[in-house]
Amino acid sequence: MNYQKHKSEESVEDYLETILLLGKQMPQVRSVDVANELNYSKPSVSVAMKNLRQKNYVTVSEEGYIHLTEEGRALAETVYERHSLISGWLISLGVDPEVAAEDACRVEHDISAESFAAIKKCISEFMRQKEAAGQT
Repeated sequence: MNYQKHKSEESVEDYLETILLLGKQMPQVRSVDVANELNYSKPSVSVAMKNLRQKNYVTVSEEGYIHLTEEGRALAETVYERHSLISGWLISLGVDPEVAAEDACRVEHDISAESFAAIKKCISEFMRQKEAAGQT
């Protein structure tokens, strides 16, 4: 995969994850909310929303409200799960939470499904053992 295509896919995932998280915080998500959250210009977000609509990841109502499609929500939830699990794991290892979040953001886009499943299984087993030992 070339660098430009990879960065484009990473950007798509970041937008979808942001829309998902904003949707949990507010009743309706608009482009301006995404722009503010990501600290991007409104024109940049407008172009991104057009691209996300073309890829069938989002719909935008006449009022400007952004909604994830099933496909968009599935991808957003996958990225968010990776981010949450990896950042939480790094924090539990003693990594500063801000550094853990930044590192998780980089890893969440590049890790294969196979490697993530293995890490997830390992972390789950570790947490079960920790709970069984009364160390939670």
